[in-house]
Amino acid sequence: MSQWTTKNIPNQQGRLAVVTGTGGLGYEVALALARAGADVIIAGRNPAKGAEAVNKICAENPGANVRFEVLDLSELASIEAFGKRMQDTHKRLDLLINNAGVMTPPDRRVTADGFELQFGTNYLGHFALTAQLLPLLRKGQGARVVNVSSIAARDGTINFDDLQSEQTYTPMIAYGQSKLANLLFSFELQRRSAAANWGLSSIAAHPGISRTDLLHNGAGRTSRSGIVRSWLWFLFQPAAQGALPTLFAATSPDAKAGGYYGPNQLNETRGFPVAAKIPARAEDEMVAARLWEVSEQLTGLTVR
Repeated sequence: MSQWTTKNIPNQQGRLAVVTGTGGLGYEVALALARAGADVIIAGRNPAKGAEAVNKICAENPGANVRFEVLDLSELASIEAFGKRMQDTHKRLDLLINNAGVMTPPDRRVTADGFELQFGTNYLGHFALTAQLLPLLRKGQGARVVNVSSIAARDGTINFDDLQSEQTYTPMIAYGQSKLANLLFSFELQRRSAAANWGLSSIAAHPGISRTDLLHNGAGRTSRSGIVRSWLWFLFQPAAQGALPTLFAATSPDAKAGGYYGPNQLNETRGFPVAAKIPARAEDEMVAARLWEVSEQLTGLTVR
């Protein structure tokens, strides 16, 4: 696994991949998969950004099979509509990259369904998307679901008494909870897949600290973290480098079902993909099972 790069991606010809997020890490993941021969669907809420991503990928890779589909992860109706379109037009799905996210908006905001924006988008949206696409994933060839977490999950806690941060909202605490939830979900999905013979592998990854627009779009360019991102950009590794753990999890024969991968240098903030340290809270199977049940209740979906 030493210094694994996109050059190590196996041929993805004939594989269908859905990648959430039109920019940053999502764009880099979609670009690398398309370059390796996969049929790629970039899913996001902004058609203009989606078209731009598709055009850039096709300009770099003439003949790439990549297209954009509208998907708003903050709206359950949009997720359901996307799932229906996928099932109407495709017989299987081989890769689902649950990547898109929102980071630390300064004030508490809610999704169309009333969930706190970070928990609702980063976690519940991807939980619902996976549920909607599970029938296609179960028909996939060596299907993988890659859930993108964060080093912020290390400090995360699942507060079942205030999942939606209605009592107290602290931007980074809410973000950490959403990213810990992604990690718990990834491991629980693998356990359930193995127990029920769903035939898919669930793998988690994190990008370290990467140069994307996540902070600018969430906290804002004039926030303290936004200013750090703008002026101390050299502290953040390029998005293409940050995408490597996700791509390793999605494509490498060495990526293990139920595994977690991140960068190998400076406390997992940058570098090349290796097995990441799993936070103790992410290994609590009782919390994971309870979170799954609560998520089914909140989304109105039964994942079986």
